[in-house]
Parts: sequence; structure tokens; C-alpha cells
Amino acid sequence: MPLDRRHFLTLGAGAVGVACAARWGLGAEALAQTAPAGASAKACILLWMNGGPSHIDTWDPKPGKPTGGKHKAIQTSAPGMRISEHLPGLAAQAHRLALLRGVSTKEGNHQRAQHLVHTGYAPSPTVDHPSFGAWVSASSTGPERDLPAFVSLGGPSAGGGLLGLSHGPFVVAEPGSLPRNVTAPGNVDDPRLAARREALSMLEDDFARRTADPKVAARRDLYDKARRLMGSPDLAAFDVSSEPEAVRAAYGDSAFGRGCLTARRLVEAGVRFVEVVLDGWDTHKDGFTRTARLMGTLDPAMATLLRELAERQLLDSTLVAWMGEFGRTPRINGDEGRDHYPQAWSAVLAGGGVRGGVVHGATDDDGARVVSGQVGVADIHATMAHALGIDPARSATSPGGRPIAVTDNGSVIRAVLA
Repeated sequence: MPLDRRHFLTLGAGAVGVACAARWGLGAEALAQTAPAGASAKACILLWMNGGPSHIDTWDPKPGKPTGGKHKAIQTSAPGMRISEHLPGLAAQAHRLALLRGVSTKEGNHQRAQHLVHTGYAPSPTVDHPSFGAWVSASSTGPERDLPAFVSLGGPSAGGGLLGLSHGPFVVAEPGSLPRNVTAPGNVDDPRLAARREALSMLEDDFARRTADPKVAARRDLYDKARRLMGSPDLAAFDVSSEPEAVRAAYGDSAFGRGCLTARRLVEAGVRFVEVVLDGWDTHKDGFTRTARLMGTLDPAMATLLRELAERQLLDSTLVAWMGEFGRTPRINGDEGRDHYPQAWSAVLAGGGVRGGVVHGATDDDGARVVSGQVGVADIHATMAHALGIDPARSATSPGGRPIAVTDNGSVIRAVLA
């Protein structure tokens, strides 16, 4: 039977390596740079609360107010900082947290807001904006590692945009376990796999001669990365089964808990940006029961992550960020839930370069309006970029010739930096 290129990829080496390689995609060279003086963080962990968490039910409680809801507020290890009663572990770690209680944005649609908070820009039909993780990946310096620079655990995150798919996330659907397709099928031994790679190389040579397609070289680079990852001892960083039972239990028996533990292991192994997803925050109905349950998952995982990073002397060099796409209405609806509300919400920073025990910004007594310290997503990204040694004004050129910067005119929030 005639064996065309597509069919070969399906049956041959692609069956083993393509699933890994495709997650890096095809893209431009990394935009290497030297970190400016004062940059503290070498890596970033983003804890993404998918669905839009309520600021009032988590970090900005309004006890005794009609909008306050059913959750009580508790004291923390940071003087004057009170948070939800369902976050006791994080209350003990509050001296390491910088709460941004004055975040305000304009996107109330899930998809548009997710794009905004991941990239710093409102969606545009003419520009494919890179995610913040892609900028971190493209700014990586030093020798190339076997592990990808940008990993997303439990969710797809946002891609490399105009920086190229090579700076998009390597997605692991089941945190705590090895990625899929990192071992060859049982009937493919090393000589057979080598023969398949040689045959693929012949096909690529022929395709390159006939088409002069520049993507051939990039695709070959992806296969090399996949092959290195499949044989790398660093691959074990994805598998938390070797961790002591007490450590795994401290993070919590959940996909998010295992994701946070994996994030710590990946940062130790040199990964620059890790996103961990906790889904379920779109609480239009039965909000207080659901947010209590979600915080029961969040609290041990995030608190243990911060504690372990500190114990391992990694917190000063690892920036930890907590955020979702928007907040939720102060008004409680008829289903005991809260609806989408971008006008006022909270985000959290900790670790590399961040002053702990700080509250920046405030909402009014009902949590409806930012009354001081208002910031936008661009400002948060500028602050994170500064901590990571990336110039917030640095730009790349879109295919249409338009310069796109790391942030959309964001300003560094100096008040939360050490």
C-alpha cells in the first residue's frame, strides 16, 4: 500500500512522540534576555481559579453586611488581615501573602475574561496574544532543559500566541502522574523505534526539498524535544507517587492538591512557569456550599505549597499567583449564588520579590466598588514580570507588523514588592 507522509506519522514514530511534541508546537526562537538587577523570581506558579471566584467569600469578607453571605471572617498571621473562615491554612500563611483587593476589569464573559487575565489583553480578531506563561517561556535563559518551560496541570491554559506554539503550555490532564505517551508501545523496541525515526527523517528531507517549508526544521526540533523528554530522568518530576504519604496528604487528596505538589517538583526541576487549575468557581447557584467545598480543596494545597517552598528555600525565587477571570456580585441572587462581576475582585501574590502580610486596595462596605488602590490585569502582569526579571514594556511583532508588549501599558505595583 502506498505510504504517504500523513499515514506514516499515524503509524510510525508519531504514535509515540507526536502527542508529546505537539504540546510544544511550532514557533519562534526564545527571546532570551538578562534579568535586570533586583529581579527575585526565577519561576512562577499560577493557581488558576476557573469560573471566577467571589472576592467576598474568600479574601475580602464583609461580615455583618447584607452582601456578606454565610461565611465568617477569621484573623490571620498578618495583623489586620481577615479572610474567610474556610481558609485556615492560608490564614496561618498570610504573613507571606500580598492581597490585591482592588482589582477591576471590564470583561464579564468567561472566555473573554479568561483571555484577558491570561494574556493581559482583551481578545482581538487581528492579534493572537501570548499568554503570560508564554512570555516567561520565551524569556528563559541558560542551557535548554529536557522539561518544557511552561506546563499546565489540570487545564489547557492559554497558548503561545504570536510568540509561537513552542512557547505554549505542555498540558498534563491528570496532575501527579506521568504525562501520556511518554513510553513506546510494547511491540516497539529501541531498534524498531530508531528505524521509524530514520524513515521519518527521510520523509522530512524529501518534503523539505520539495516545499522549502521552514516548519520542517521546527518540527524536527519538536521530535528531538519529545525524544529527550521520554528518556529524561527529569520526567519523574511529574510523578508524585515517590513523595512521602504525609506530604501527599498535606496537599489534599484532590487533583488540585496533586497539581500543587507537582508544581513544586517541577519548579525544583527547573520549569519556569507552571499553571495549576481548580475548576468550579462559576457559582451562580448554591454558592456558599460550593465555595466552602472549593476552599476546602484550595486551602491545604496552597498553604502547603507555600510552606514547602519556604522550607526548601525556594519561595524567595518562586512567584506564586492566585486569580480567576473575574469576581462575583456582592448581591446574592435567588439561588443563593453570585453572578459575574468584573468591577471589583481580588488576586493574591506571594513569594519571589513580594512583600508578605500586605493588603493593597480596598472595596466599599458592600464589596461592590473599588475605593482605593485600584489595579488592572496589566498592572498585575507588570508586577509579575518585574519580579521575574522581564521588562513589562518588552514587545514582539505580530504578523501584521504590530508591536505587542508583555503588558498593555501596565504599571508595576511597587507597594507589594519587597
